[in-house]
Parts: sequence; C-alpha cells; structure tokens
Amino acid sequence: MPTTRRRAVTTLAAALAGAVAVPSQARAATRGGAPDGPAPLRRAHAHNDYLHERPLHDALSHGFTSVEADIFLVDGELLVAHEPAELDPARTLRSLYLDPLLARVRANHGSVYPGRRRPVQLLIDIKTDGVAAYLELDRQLRQYRRMLSSCAHGHVRLGAVTPVISGDRAARAPMEAQRVRYAFYDGRLDDLAAADPAPASFIPLISSNWTHSFSWLGTGEFPAAEREKLHTLVATAHRRSQRVRFWATPDLAGPARDAVWSELLAAGADHINTDDLAGLERFLGVHDRR
Repeated sequence: MPTTRRRAVTTLAAALAGAVAVPSQARAATRGGAPDGPAPLRRAHAHNDYLHERPLHDALSHGFTSVEADIFLVDGELLVAHEPAELDPARTLRSLYLDPLLARVRANHGSVYPGRRRPVQLLIDIKTDGVAAYLELDRQLRQYRRMLSSCAHGHVRLGAVTPVISGDRAARAPMEAQRVRYAFYDGRLDDLAAADPAPASFIPLISSNWTHSFSWLGTGEFPAAEREKLHTLVATAHRRSQRVRFWATPDLAGPARDAVWSELLAAGADHINTDDLAGLERFLGVHDRR
C-alpha cells in the first residue's frame, strides 16, 4: 500500500476509534467515574467485601457504591472478620475502610468517585455486643465526620460516605437515643410493616434474607404472587424514601442468578448483593446503564 494511502487509512482508523472511545469516557465522567476508571454502579453492593484480596479497593475498582464489613469489638478495637476464628488485630475497621475512604475522599476533592456527589454506602454489620460495639463505632466515626453523612435533630446532611449499621439489633437503642448521629440503621421487613414506622432519617435501608420471603431461586417462572410481593415491598419502601436490599440471593454465575438479578432490577430494588464483583459489574453494565 502506498505510504500516503496507508497514512490516510491509519488516520481514519484512529478517528473512528476515538469516536467510539470518547462517548464511553464521557459516560463514565457523567456518571461520576474518572474517564479511565470504572463508572459507579448505583445498585452494586459488595457482600462480605473484606474477604476479597484487597478489601474496599477491589469493590471500588469495579464501580461498586456499597460495601459491607462485619465487625467484632475486641479489647476496645473494632476488628473486621466474618467469624471469631478469623480475627486479626491488624485488620481493623480503620485500616481497611475508614482511613482508605478518607484518603480517597481527600484525593477526589470531597467524593469517593471523582465528580460523583452521591454517597458511597458503608454497611457495617455488628456481629456481637451490639451496644458496646456501636458506642465504640460512634466514637471512631466522629473522628471521620467531615466525610460522613449525618443526622442532627432529624435533619440529614449527606457526605461522601454513609455508614449504615446492620447486624446485632441491640445497636438500635443507643442510636435512637442520639440527637446527632454519623450512622444510620439498617431496617428489616418488620420495620416496613410497622404501624408507626421509623423515618428514613433513621432507617434509610430495608434489608432482608431473600429466602425468608421468596421460594423462587431463579429456575423456571417467577410465581406471579411472589413477583407482586417483591414489587409491593419495594414500592412501599420507596414511598417512605427507603432503599431495599436482599441478601442470600443466588450468587453462582449462571441463568438462575441472572434471572433473579433481572427481577430485582425490574422491581426497582436499590442494591444487588454479591460476592462476584466482576460478574455483577458485567451484568449491570448491560442491564442497568442509568
């Protein structure tokens, strides 16, 4: 091929590649991601995030906007682990989550993802000693309050990170007694059905075990009555400005998992729970591009 023609073809190919690449980068920037980084996925929740090779960082590298950490209070420190046998004094809530989040918020001028003002959720599951663990957690969170969402006298101010407290239900009482909090409470379906429900300023999230409400695990048709129940639960929560998350959904890659995830999307569930970061990133990239 003559040199002049080869240069023209090369120039045209580069222009076409740029035409494809630029919208992708623009979309990432619009959704609050760096042009060369992942676009934040508003429904992506990293279940037991601390079990990944790089806690927090792996989830953020896949665009997750909600991560979960289990904590135990041990000798005055909050250690991150799923079981007592896994406790390691070096794996603290500060070192794995609070300090890295603060560093990232500072680097990105006030947000976890560059340009994204919606908070990233830090779901903290208290495994034991709910009251004592929460009081220590509250003490620690106050040291990071500049990056955290807060509730003062019923008024919510959103920050870069929103801690939500799950797990041991005993944490609820000391939280309700506080006039100023830097954390919120993870409710259950009972809270959704309560005659006098707590406001979203206290319970912004309703979480439940999928298998306690639904028999369908993605194989065959979703029973009509169960689909209606799912849509009703989500709609009820949304009318109260609360978000919805189910755990214990199928998480083995395949048609059954995709079917359940698709039904959750169709119902408007706010968080999809997974241990498979790359798998959910791919799924949402195709099915939930908003």
